[in-house]
Amino acid sequence: MRHLILGIIASTILFTSCTKTQNPFEISKQHIGLLTDSTQVKDLESIFSNDSVVKYIAGDEFIGNTNNIQIFEKGGKKLLSLTPKYVLDSTSTISTVRVLDDRYKTAENISTLSTFKDIQAQYKISRMSNLINSVVVAVDDINASFTIDKKELPANLRFDMNLKFEATHIPDEAKIKYFFVSWDN
Repeated sequence: MRHLILGIIASTILFTSCTKTQNPFEISKQHIGLLTDSTQVKDLESIFSNDSVVKYIAGDEFIGNTNNIQIFEKGGKKLLSLTPKYVLDSTSTISTVRVLDDRYKTAENISTLSTFKDIQAQYKISRMSNLINSVVVAVDDINASFTIDKKELPANLRFDMNLKFEATHIPDEAKIKYFFVSWDN
């Protein structure tokens, strides 16, 4: 009986010491802090209970506007901008997360303060898209897209909409303008 009690106590200590607390600013393929790819809109208030959740309600859901949900710290600093898959549906999951606060980082220490060189050193770039004012660098390993303003590029590359961008076209010190994680799959 005594060995059974000691075994239960040892097992309890082992299991409780192995539990890892989730870093509220860690980014991975399936989560951003406590927010996961299966989180529903109705659960945001409890996940961000120490922060402010601001939901924009459009006057007409047929006008094509997205209902982005903004997450602010209590001090007013904007943390995240969330786009639900379905507008005005509290059971909808989150489709896209725009990372606004530089404390959110991947396991490889990539944040909104990172440069193109940092991204290229840590991840395999899946594709690059040439937009009017920016270049979008996609990294499928973490479902992320990094937007780099064309102002960061040499002048001869800024206005050619037919140019197929490659990693050699973007300067190493080019800063990230936006950082998105997409869970559309």
